[in-house]
Amino acid sequence: MKVIENLKNKVNKNTNLIKRGRWINLSFIFGVNEKEFIFKIVDGKINSITQKKVDTEFGIFKISSSLENWEKHWLKIPPRDFHDLFAMLSKKIIKLDGDLKPLMQNLQYFKDLIASNRAEK
Repeated sequence: MKVIENLKNKVNKNTNLIKRGRWINLSFIFGVNEKEFIFKIVDGKINSITQKKVDTEFGIFKISSSLENWEKHWLKIPPRDFHDLFAMLSKKIIKLDGDLKPLMQNLQYFKDLIASNRAEK
């Protein structure tokens, strides 16, 4: 999925984001519609993204929503309730599952990682 490839490239070129996440080493699942992608983070960089193929593949936590909702989040100026992960969560636009402790401990990193696909123009 092209939008996911873009996310990897943008994150790995962002030296400030990588520096902020330099202690993060984990895998999490990013859901888009019915597809789930396993993001493997090593020292703050996205080491790999693979599409989840079987139920035994997992990540520490999962963030999921529809492609339509993610596209609104990635607009240069997102509409109300789509600008932030927790705004989206409170309106049930996204769903969080799993062990949320690593997400909460590194919240700004993950918010910025996902928002990295935000349009620049």
